[in-house]
Amino acid sequence: MTFSNNRFFQYPLILLAILALSGCGYNTFQSSDEEIKASWAEVLNQYQRRADLVPNLVNVVKGYAAHEKDVLTQVTDARSRVGSINATPELINDEEAFKKFIAAQSQMSGALSRLMVVAENYPQLKADGMFRDLQAQLEGTENRITVARNRYISTVKDYNITVRSFPTNLTAMIFGYKTKPSFTVENEQAIAVPPKVDFGAPAPAAIPAPATAPQQPMTLPAPVVPVEPVRQ
Repeated sequence: MTFSNNRFFQYPLILLAILALSGCGYNTFQSSDEEIKASWAEVLNQYQRRADLVPNLVNVVKGYAAHEKDVLTQVTDARSRVGSINATPELINDEEAFKKFIAAQSQMSGALSRLMVVAENYPQLKADGMFRDLQAQLEGTENRITVARNRYISTVKDYNITVRSFPTNLTAMIFGYKTKPSFTVENEQAIAVPPKVDFGAPAPAAIPAPATAPQQPMTLPAPVVPVEPVRQ
């Protein structure tokens, strides 16, 4: 009889606990966490796709512009820095490691941009079929990176709101859920500086009108004086 009574009281308590956890956002945390993992995995996938294009891209450019050592070295070094970071799914739980990873990817973006600028100076390189194909792949990958990053940013925003809102913040404290890092503007410090506008700068000198040949004074014909006929 005692055992049956215990079971009788157990089930309502379990049901109450389930309802309480659902109402406090426990299930939301589970689904949001999985969405963040999936979106972050897509970000890593696209970054890896870009890194895989770099060696072939560098080799093609080197064939036409071997003396552009500085730019080629910058791209190679940037790829090495990206590869030295262990980009695991757990990276989003370590804010410092996340910042280092994003900084390395930003350096890679800058180095690739400089490489594309150099390529513009070599018409034969721009006409190379392999280079055009790699350039198209790189542009497509950059677009995919942007889409994947935006999806991750949106997912993390919703998750962080849940972590910080009441009453779900209580559930977050109980189960150890914390806010996750997100992407920021890469040149945040640069764009924070307001542009300088100098209204006191002197106006540019007016361009003098081209000199023209001096006009000759117009000479009017002498007036005609009527001549009276001679009388006989």
